[in-house]
Amino acid sequence: MTEAGDVMTDEGYPDRQPGVRDEPGPDRTRLLLGGGLAMVLLAVIGASGGWVLAGEPDRPAAPPAAASGTPSVDATRPTATAPSTADDRPTGTRTTTAAGLTVPQLVGIDFEQARGELRNRRLGWRLVFGSGSGRAVERTSPEPGTPVKRGVTVTLWVAGPAPAVSVPDLLAQSCADAADDLVAAGLYPRYRTGRQGPVTAQDPAGGSSVRWNDPVTLTCGDEPATTPTASPLPSP
Repeated sequence: MTEAGDVMTDEGYPDRQPGVRDEPGPDRTRLLLGGGLAMVLLAVIGASGGWVLAGEPDRPAAPPAAASGTPSVDATRPTATAPSTADDRPTGTRTTTAAGLTVPQLVGIDFEQARGELRNRRLGWRLVFGSGSGRAVERTSPEPGTPVKRGVTVTLWVAGPAPAVSVPDLLAQSCADAADDLVAAGLYPRYRTGRQGPVTAQDPAGGSSVRWNDPVTLTCGDEPATTPTASPLPSP
């Protein structure tokens, strides 16, 4: 049975005439509501995507990785750097130490101790005694702290006069050992002949009292043998 307004076609299906409205069914209502919601969601997503694209700044492309295999660094990422403080800055002062050997501080100490300090550093010395009192070193030349080379002679000015010293007995010693003993005693060797062989004579003799810096003369080596001259034959 057909409703009012329906016209049957040749195939037996009703044909809707213009001007006649159909009442929507439940399936059609759900279809319309779902389509409307989909349109609203698409509109919202499209607006959000456009806002994001419009608000994001252009980002430069990262440089390609080097051929050596070193990973590329994103130039847009900030690098963390430690803030500089006053402690990181140079102070402007620098401590330096003089290179090599220097003259030690000898002023105010006993002159024999000062001489030992110089001998330990393989430096020479020259004692200049004064007319005052005491055995302390008053000044040196070169001054303390001066860079020097080994073997350089350092002059020591002593406050008082040269003290007395006993001459060692050097007979029969080698000439080199005798010279070392004289220097250790504060005396200086002189050589009458050569510097080879044993000491056959010395002046002053061992046990004599002299003063610092006085010389002692050494005779080293065997005395040359004298050949007796032949007396002339009496004439007949």
